Amino acid sequence: MKKIKISNVALLRWSVFFAVVLIIFYFLPKSDQNRYRYEVNRPWSYNLLTAPFDIPVHLDSISAQNIKDSLDAHFEPVYFRDREVEKQIIEEYTRRLNENTQAPINAYQRSILLNELKKIYETGVVDYSDLGSGNSVPVNVRMLADNVTVSVPSARFRSIRKAYTHLDSTITDPKIHAAITATKLSEILKPNIRPDSLETERFRNESYQSALAPIGVVQQGERIIDRGDIVTPQLYTILHTYEQMAVERGANMGTGRIYPALGRLLFLTVIFGALYIFLYFYRRDYYDSPSSMLFLMILIGVFTLFAFGMAGAFNSGLYMLPFTIVPITVLVFLDSRTAFYAHLTTVLLCTMVARFPLEFITMQFVAGTVALASIKELSRRSQLIRTALYVFLAYAVTYVGLEVMQTGDIHRIAPRMFGYLAINAVFISFAYILIFLLEKTFGFTSRVTLVELSDINNPLLRELSEECPGTFQHSMAVSNLASAAAHRIGANVQLVRAGALYHDIGKISNPAFFTENQHGVNPHDALTPLQSARIVIGHVTDGVKRADKAKLPSGIRQFITEHHGRGKARFFYTTYCNQHPGEKVDEAPFTYPGPNPQSRETSILMMADAVEAASRSLSDHSPEAINNLVNRIIDTQISEGLHNDSPISFRDVNEIKDTFASRLRTMYHSRISYPEAVKPT
Repeated sequence: MKKIKISNVALLRWSVFFAVVLIIFYFLPKSDQNRYRYEVNRPWSYNLLTAPFDIPVHLDSISAQNIKDSLDAHFEPVYFRDREVEKQIIEEYTRRLNENTQAPINAYQRSILLNELKKIYETGVVDYSDLGSGNSVPVNVRMLADNVTVSVPSARFRSIRKAYTHLDSTITDPKIHAAITATKLSEILKPNIRPDSLETERFRNESYQSALAPIGVVQQGERIIDRGDIVTPQLYTILHTYEQMAVERGANMGTGRIYPALGRLLFLTVIFGALYIFLYFYRRDYYDSPSSMLFLMILIGVFTLFAFGMAGAFNSGLYMLPFTIVPITVLVFLDSRTAFYAHLTTVLLCTMVARFPLEFITMQFVAGTVALASIKELSRRSQLIRTALYVFLAYAVTYVGLEVMQTGDIHRIAPRMFGYLAINAVFISFAYILIFLLEKTFGFTSRVTLVELSDINNPLLRELSEECPGTFQHSMAVSNLASAAAHRIGANVQLVRAGALYHDIGKISNPAFFTENQHGVNPHDALTPLQSARIVIGHVTDGVKRADKAKLPSGIRQFITEHHGRGKARFFYTTYCNQHPGEKVDEAPFTYPGPNPQSRETSILMMADAVEAASRSLSDHSPEAINNLVNRIIDTQISEGLHNDSPISFRDVNEIKDTFASRLRTMYHSRISYPEAVKPT
């Protein structure tokens, strides 16, 4: 039996797949009560829904709340008389009167005072803060005694202050007044009419249940709502009741949680599986790249989890979240097709928490398309501001169109949505920070970085122009040739431009040993071909060292190592062969370390480098001579297999040849001779 070998790249790729799927599944909101997502006065977005069982019809939320408000306005809370408090107060005050020495009174006067105090407590003393305040004080309350309640007016009770005032005004004997003051009666007065919160809540709930009893029933098989119907307050209540009953019945059957969970897991697997299929067939280079796959899966996974959190924290949280950051970021590092597919993947995943999936998908689809069309190649921060404005307009127009189409009423447009969309647009500007962090994390090279590296005031390029002016001019010319060809075949123009500027920085170490920097003296005349070849070939390794020291991105270093590939220092190799006729020459000392070009961009540079250098030795700049030169050099590279590892096609090669020939003809066009002015005699 043949063993199946799994590469480390494949193992990493599928480990990331299952890890992201399981993490998103774990954090996916598990609420079973929101099988459908709907809102009052919005159209129903699903197919016909019929009742699978009898559903009681309750009053809608507005009517129910009105009834509750009416019941609360006339509700009589339950109170009871606390006899123990009365007894304690009478006993305490009797003790104080007996111990009173400041204003003593006789037994008859004590009897009058205590009888009046008992009458006050018989009527009832209450803390009015228990009853409410202002208009919220009930007219009547229920007095509970021996499990029987009797409605009595709340006005018959006295507050502590009123009880003291009543006692003070009823008694006219000055000695008794003095005794009241001396014994500090106001300090021991307490309410004896106390609220019964448990009985009050029971009576309130009973009144609610009686008033809010079902007013009808939706029988099994009866139509509830169909696609396009407006969700009225009454339908909203029926749907809510249906979902609650469905959850309870599903839980009782034991499958109410298992099947939805399996469905969510299958949905996540299918969506991410579709992304993998797309990459496998259409972007195999990304599929085989561990860093690209990690970048895509982590970006989509983290953004999806963040969307789940926003949806749970705010009702319209998804509309504040800048979904277009995903395609913008992917576009900067990869390409537009992958960026758009990553955007769709993220949006489809987030429909699991979207309140209105159709509206959500449509708005995000339009916004993502506009973002990708407006930004194309991110090279300046100001582009993000322009893109944010376009995205906001796309969101706003799409939202208005959907709202008017679904409701048929322009007045149903919610102004707050424009505020959410404005917040979304503002967040897009943070993509610049995210791009910087991802660039450092995954080792990518963004277009912004490439633009910065292409600045000729960069310290390394400035050193090249000062130490090797001829090489610098050669690099500039190669950059123009290569970027034109890259644009013609749809390659990464900015990457080619930057790579061409830095491909020969190794020559800074020995500038005089390269023809373009010589001024009549050739130091190779004093060296053997082997020594000369070692110095010339060494500019590749010297360039890599300088690139590492300057911390140039890996994408730029590839241009340095691959622009000669595994080719030969042909001048010195041929010279050595001529000096040693009949000998078997070892090609290794004359061969560049390579590797051969691995991408279309580095292949373009190899061709442009050789063509530009050779064109300087042309004495005939006719179109035929230029075409022959371009064809000969590029065909020789292809015949030697230098481009075998590159994904460049024959069609690309023909386009590159045509571009090079056109540009060289322009560079070497003939000029007219200006006549000299005739001096007057």
